[in-house]
Amino acid sequence: MSKAYELFMPAVFDVSARDESVSKNSCTLSGISVAPCRGRARVYAPPPASQRYRRAPMTKVEIGLPEQAGADAVALPVSQPLSAASVDDKLGGRLRKLGESGDLRGECGEAVLLHLDGELDAPRLVAAGVGRRDQVDADALRTAGAATAQALSRVGGTLVWLLDESLPVPLPEQAAALVEGTILGAYSPGRWKSKQETRAPERIVVGHAGDLELQEAVERAAIVAERANRSRDLSNMPPNELTPHTLGEKAQELAHEHEHLRCEILGTRELDELGMGALTAVGRGSRNEPRLIVLRYDPPGARDDVVLGLVGKSITFDAGGISIKPAGGMQDMKGDMAGGAGTLHGIGALAALGTPARAIAALAAAENLPGGDAFRPGDILRAANGKTIEVVNTDAEGRLVLADALWYVRREGATHVLDLATLTGAMELALGDLYAGAFANDEQWGELIVEAGRRSGDLVWPFPLHPRYRRYIDSAFADLKNSSTLRQGSPALAAEFLHEFAGDGPWCHVDMAGPAFLERSRGDYLRVPGGTGWGVRLIAELGRMVA
Repeated sequence: MSKAYELFMPAVFDVSARDESVSKNSCTLSGISVAPCRGRARVYAPPPASQRYRRAPMTKVEIGLPEQAGADAVALPVSQPLSAASVDDKLGGRLRKLGESGDLRGECGEAVLLHLDGELDAPRLVAAGVGRRDQVDADALRTAGAATAQALSRVGGTLVWLLDESLPVPLPEQAAALVEGTILGAYSPGRWKSKQETRAPERIVVGHAGDLELQEAVERAAIVAERANRSRDLSNMPPNELTPHTLGEKAQELAHEHEHLRCEILGTRELDELGMGALTAVGRGSRNEPRLIVLRYDPPGARDDVVLGLVGKSITFDAGGISIKPAGGMQDMKGDMAGGAGTLHGIGALAALGTPARAIAALAAAENLPGGDAFRPGDILRAANGKTIEVVNTDAEGRLVLADALWYVRREGATHVLDLATLTGAMELALGDLYAGAFANDEQWGELIVEAGRRSGDLVWPFPLHPRYRRYIDSAFADLKNSSTLRQGSPALAAEFLHEFAGDGPWCHVDMAGPAFLERSRGDYLRVPGGTGWGVRLIAELGRMVA
């Protein structure tokens, strides 16, 4: 095992050291510190209730005997080559006959729905393919879960999963992957439709004589998957509903759900006092003012030498500013806050799971719009760490808001920092919609995040962070510039830009531009357009690994 997974460096920051003047102008609402706004106070009427999204109800998950579950459907994983499952005896060999006819092949992602006549104490059976038996892994099982949810999208009710002890995946991991895939696969982005077209299972029963390890694995999988789906809801929310202000309200609601999670929202006055000229500049073109949304998770029993710093790019709509984007595809720029959504519900997952790992999350929220007050190419900004930035392209705004947020979490005591951002289109060109790219200033920290991605399914691929990329962002007028006129290495130079603000200690930048927001099905367990909840599972696993 790599040393990266064994021990972390001791803390070099005093977590208690905090400038109290920052919060003295805040007011307290139900135990949550809310910073007042400066300038143009406006009250906007919310959309009619019929137009607002409906959050899907939580799916209940439990362990139990199949015959006692009252199932609306039973599902079982089927691998290649097809074998006579023990359940097939009760079905009179129907699975074997389907295999012989070619109607059931066991291919990964295949789901064959059979209507029963009481043979399995359920009216339906789904045979869910997982591919070659010797190659079955967690992703294959997640895909089987999603395919099953899709096959039963008009049913809802209670789904019973039968496990296969012959597969090369231990039963707790097998059950967790099936549950996770089912919940993720049942997700519908059509929250704003006047009529809901699909139904998710209301209850999932893992049909097994449960033990504690199996129970814990299933419960954890359900919590993390539900948090990922809540992150997807945020990424999919239209920008006329989700502004920096309403994102802050969502964070407040989340903090109310957990005893050890607190939320603080910094408005423009507080941001100015902190010298966050980069974040405030990005939001100047919009009447919806920027926010820094801060959540602190301080559970009992957590180690003192590791404080996770989680930073999320939260551009609730990105038109590119003065350097305006082309019209084609601009509607998807509501998803430019997917890093913030993953960060928000990632720390929410830590709290829901009771993970004994301290964390502070900062969501740098703004709208990047053209307007009379918008920042311009040629402007020189001063960031919170004192460095000056020449603006070359206002559409390279994500790194600007992240710069101030990175400084903030270090200031507040984060020892190990991770930022999530839909930062560069070039990363999507490089890795497509499956992997995110990671740039780390510390090899062990980078390895840990890659491993957390492998375990969780939020896959991460390491990229080089090299000081000679710094020359791309040298400026004749300021300490650095926010972009380059050379069409080369944009993910690497963006990471090098952020490196200037990451402070001392381990830091990793994850560019999740590819897997964060889909135009179409990915062909696995993420089968619908829109937000994917990327980052929630990564943070949940990372918290478990450092606790």
